[in-house]
Amino acid sequence: MYKVLIADKLSDEAITVFKNNGIEVKIKTDLDQNSLIQELQDCDALVVRSATKATKEVIDSCKKLKVIGRAGIGVDNVDLEAATRSGKIVMNTPFGNSITTAEHAITLLLSTARQIPYADKTTHEGKWEKNIIKGIEITGKILGIIGCGNIGTIVAQRAHGLLLKVIVFDPFLQDKKAQELGVEKVTLDDLFKKSDFITLHTPLNEKTKNIINIDSFKKMKKGVRIINCARGGLVDEVALKKNLDNGHVASAALDVFVEEPPKNSPLLNTKNLILTPHLGASTVEAQEKVALQIAEQISDYLKTGAVTNSVNTFSLTAKESQSVKPYLKLTSLLGAFAGQLTENAIKSVQIDYEGAAALINTGPLTQNIIYHLLKPSIESINVINSMLVAKSKSISVSEVKHQREIEYQTLIKLTVITEKQTRSLSGTIFAGKPRIVEIKGIKIEADLSKHNLYVTNQDKPGFIKDLSKLLADSKINIATFHLGRLNSGGEAIAIISTDSKIEAQIIENIKKIPLVIQAKYIEFKDNE
Repeated sequence: MYKVLIADKLSDEAITVFKNNGIEVKIKTDLDQNSLIQELQDCDALVVRSATKATKEVIDSCKKLKVIGRAGIGVDNVDLEAATRSGKIVMNTPFGNSITTAEHAITLLLSTARQIPYADKTTHEGKWEKNIIKGIEITGKILGIIGCGNIGTIVAQRAHGLLLKVIVFDPFLQDKKAQELGVEKVTLDDLFKKSDFITLHTPLNEKTKNIINIDSFKKMKKGVRIINCARGGLVDEVALKKNLDNGHVASAALDVFVEEPPKNSPLLNTKNLILTPHLGASTVEAQEKVALQIAEQISDYLKTGAVTNSVNTFSLTAKESQSVKPYLKLTSLLGAFAGQLTENAIKSVQIDYEGAAALINTGPLTQNIIYHLLKPSIESINVINSMLVAKSKSISVSEVKHQREIEYQTLIKLTVITEKQTRSLSGTIFAGKPRIVEIKGIKIEADLSKHNLYVTNQDKPGFIKDLSKLLADSKINIATFHLGRLNSGGEAIAIISTDSKIEAQIIENIKKIPLVIQAKYIEFKDNE
């Protein structure tokens, strides 16, 4: 009999799901690391919410453990690298909290408009500040949504019912999808300038960290109201406090913080600021949904081997895994490379499998490409749900298999079509390692490392000298330097692998070099 340890509070109905599937349940909450390790020694599965930490020590110490289930979206409390390396599957429930988080954002929006928490507090204190507390109507006001994914979409739908005009900044939102939602796509600067309310629903990454900062506030209307139920770190907390104190921001409401709990936050006790303790997912319905989902997913895996909503692997039979394994690194790099270069809404994706690649089960490879392609812009995506997410974004995904004679024994070509351009990227496997062999129709032979610089330029004398000098002056050591061009004097590309990260300011300096058309830092994580 299989056994599962439930380490955080789970509903009785979810526990019943396990028991009905013949799985023994052990419930032990509030465990320290050593106690957790001890309790897991005879368990096949672990279920957590956000409190229990599945650290590297826990994962490596529990040899029998096969799967870790997170009842919720974020898996920050699970060491994914350790789990992947030790062959343990990590599952989450990415869509169970969407409605409740969106509703919390709307609730905070209304609260900022009418100063409801302050009015409640002062009335309880015996005060009657009816003539002092002045709110604003939201009807006809402009709501700016930063990030229009699953949660942002629900917020937009609810906002229409409140007669708000909705504008959206989301480079990956297609025009057709925007029209269906009844929202107007704008630039980030325009969103800052026009919005009466701004709500954030985007992942936290290098592009979005402090997306609202000291300069952002200078572009906003006086009296703007800010809501963040997404991730701490999207809003510069020091800059927000300054603008609340000087009255430029009329009110703000945060459910998430850089540090949680925010014991040392500069925002504490700030006037006209509503703070809630990360309640976005805290409704009876949402907690029940994610609990039931994770119980069903883990039960299916233990009984049948089915893998659903995995964040570190995907479905494959034992036989198929042997033929697919050599291509996983290649497809990860192709998707991640294109994903970091793509800055506009994707309309369609075509993946061509040629030679030996056309003879294997390409389903998992396509999933892997789409996952890495969309990962920079969509927080809740994983390998398993990547095709569903692409469909929800109205992205057409097609596979083409060719068994014709080609230049390479095996080749995978990825073509990404956005609203502004078409970009192709091809790779092969040489001596067991992935290699890029074509970009935008330009032939190139390039190995990729962790840190890479991608440059497109006019093929004229002086470019390589200027670029090399700038990198040298910036103390960036070049590991490999690969070049390709369409024709003499035409468009050319360079892929330079470096020993260290290239900071944003250096990239901006590279863009100023004569003949440079585009410059981008491309980073590959160790698991890509």
